[in-house]
Amino acid sequence: MDSVFEELYEKYHDDIFNFLFYMVRNREQAEDLVQEVYIKVLRSYKRFNGKSSEKTWLLSIARHVAIDFFRKQKSWRRKISEKFDWNDAQLCDIQPLPEEIAIQKEEIQLMYRCLERCTVDQQLVIILRFIHCLSITETAETLGWTESKVKTTQHRALKVLKRYMEEEAAKGGKQREKISME
Repeated sequence: MDSVFEELYEKYHDDIFNFLFYMVRNREQAEDLVQEVYIKVLRSYKRFNGKSSEKTWLLSIARHVAIDFFRKQKSWRRKISEKFDWNDAQLCDIQPLPEEIAIQKEEIQLMYRCLERCTVDQQLVIILRFIHCLSITETAETLGWTESKVKTTQHRALKVLKRYMEEEAAKGGKQREKISME
């Protein structure tokens, strides 16, 4: 089992980390979630029957770990917001770290910001299809969906993402006009 686990780790660690990083948008949290994925892999590898590729199986586990994380965050946020005095306290900014922003190009930053506004399903499809370059079949296997659901979600996600990016670009143009007029 050790050699099999090491082989899976060597082949797919970067893919799993990148997938989770795009989902949670936090390096430390993504690293923690990767560890959870590997714990689940160790516990369930005997049940892996090879109906899908190892990569889609691992990404499917990562998807479930991310969904569990979001569920925990929702309940945590709800508890906090019930006790939080919104009129009195100041909120902190949850934007990415400056070093992460510096690495990305402006167009990618725009796409990344707009991707946050998409639904979780739309984010999953865009990340798997275009960032991880999975086929429609592999994406369907990873998500446990039909191929037609992947195609439909992809179509809607791209349409929504394009609209968000156009809106952001228009806002940016108006911002630049205000600055130059002042």
